[in-house]
Amino acid sequence: MPLPSTTILDLPFDARPDPDEFIRAAMEWHFNPHTGSPYWLRRAATLDFDPRTDVKTHHDLALFPNVAPELRDVAVEDLIPRGYGPRPEVVGVFESGGTTGRPKRVVLLRDWLTRMLAWSNANLDAHGFQRGAQWLGIVPTGPHLVGEFFRSAATTHGTCGHTVDLDPRWVKRLMAAGHGDQADAYAEHVVDQAVDVLRSQDVGVMTVTPPLLERLARREDAVELIASKVRAIRWGGTHLDPDSRYLYRREVFPDTLLYGHYGSTMILGFASERAGLGDDDPCVFDSLSPYVTFSVVDPHTRRPVDYGQRGRVLAHHVSKSFLLPNNLERDTALRVRPPEGQVGDSVADIAPVATFENETVIEGVY
Repeated sequence: MPLPSTTILDLPFDARPDPDEFIRAAMEWHFNPHTGSPYWLRRAATLDFDPRTDVKTHHDLALFPNVAPELRDVAVEDLIPRGYGPRPEVVGVFESGGTTGRPKRVVLLRDWLTRMLAWSNANLDAHGFQRGAQWLGIVPTGPHLVGEFFRSAATTHGTCGHTVDLDPRWVKRLMAAGHGDQADAYAEHVVDQAVDVLRSQDVGVMTVTPPLLERLARREDAVELIASKVRAIRWGGTHLDPDSRYLYRREVFPDTLLYGHYGSTMILGFASERAGLGDDDPCVFDSLSPYVTFSVVDPHTRRPVDYGQRGRVLAHHVSKSFLLPNNLERDTALRVRPPEGQVGDSVADIAPVATFENETVIEGVY
């Protein structure tokens, strides 16, 4: 039995495959018994449709149930498609932030990281980030995917990356237990470490979460260091409200590029802030279509809201290395028309929901 062709799944990051042809090839790959992952091959038997024959368009991804909660217990080796052979190039196993309970786990393979990096670095170029700078990452590392993306970007777009220890789960646990003073002290400890790196090293690019950027902006010594050294700030991990974004761009860090990204572990990546936005424009995020796509929907009907209206973010990840369609994220956003030639929605003005999967959402520092 011949193996399915992966030509359309292996195109360069800047190619624009026909989205429906791409979906059909991905369904054949992920549900062919010779190439699909053990998890999806087992799960297919429980579906009331056949992905290889019934999922023909991007729109048909809505047929899938949301299986993201199952990733708390699935053996990670069962998530790797068999088509990669006995020795797949695994970059690492990464976990969700634990904001809504026990973490979910995904496997990052080398080919997907390479694709995301190429796309991300091209976006950094479009925003005017200098190549060859030293980076400082004030982001979670360890089991958190953002740490791997930071390290990889710092050494491919930049020269090297300085990191600061950051355990967002501990902060969320302190806040949930009513120990806000301890959470505050921990966050200041993180900022102290970042200021030490800024003071002693030639940092040109900083990656940081909005709550920690706010703390840096309160400190005169940190603002002076950033103004004198840092040419660009990349933020993400939690939402940044429009007023704060405007304040940072116009008053606090007027000579420093400010660029955002929006993502999650469950999409194995992030969406990039659209280049060319003005200070008064909403912060619009575009995804790497057709691999990662968003729909902004009414959470009860799963139907798209009108453009310019707020709804829940529904995400699909469809690539050669991973499949997670129809996942309702814990965020709301404004629905925005995507760039020409892309499927799905762009999103703006991200905000968390109050509860998700019967858990209170606590953002903390990430």
